[in-house]
Amino acid sequence: MHLLVTNDDGVNAPGLLALTQALRSVGRVTVMAPDKNWSASGHVKTMHKPLRVRETRLAYGSPAFASDGAPSDCVALALLGFIPEPIDIVVAGINPYANIGHDVTYSGTVTAAMEAAICKVPGIAVSVDGGENGGKVRGAGDEAAAYSAAAEWAARIAAEVGKRGLPPYTILNVNVPALPVEKIKGVQVTRQGLRVYRDELVRRLDPRGVPYYWIGGEAPT
Repeated sequence: MHLLVTNDDGVNAPGLLALTQALRSVGRVTVMAPDKNWSASGHVKTMHKPLRVRETRLAYGSPAFASDGAPSDCVALALLGFIPEPIDIVVAGINPYANIGHDVTYSGTVTAAMEAAICKVPGIAVSVDGGENGGKVRGAGDEAAAYSAAAEWAARIAAEVGKRGLPPYTILNVNVPALPVEKIKGVQVTRQGLRVYRDELVRRLDPRGVPYYWIGGEAPT
């Protein structure tokens, strides 16, 4: 089985490294990921500039490809022929935040899996749910344990998808609790819920007195 691994945090992100190492127990792994962070990029298709790809290496020396395109561009490049060998499953992650509810429309992790599904290849998006940590993995020790657990579960799920397949145009959006693997009780299939955003429009002036804006943060309730 041949698996393509990508993400939206960039080719050097720790989540991608943990995922790649775990999936080697499932099959052959090829990595093609963005050369920078594309978090909250949504489902991007680059049409107005050329895409470039360079060879690089992950932290433990394994070869990988880095593209200046978005996560969905990376998947499209690979499936359209940059990677000549057929790809059986695309796995995106591991994202350090949960991707739930409306997040799936913004998430480069999830939309990378969607790009795979559009190309009729099973797609799996994997994220860590930090829960009380504001949804994010925090702390060096906790981060390593959380990514390790999420990577192990990603490998289990990818192996099952390899055996059973997925219905056409279907993806799995997997959110793994930020816990050691022995504390995770199992898998529960759920429906997509809603996500409540409390964004605030922040207006500021640059040094020349010209206004600029940030969208985000916590708006007053």
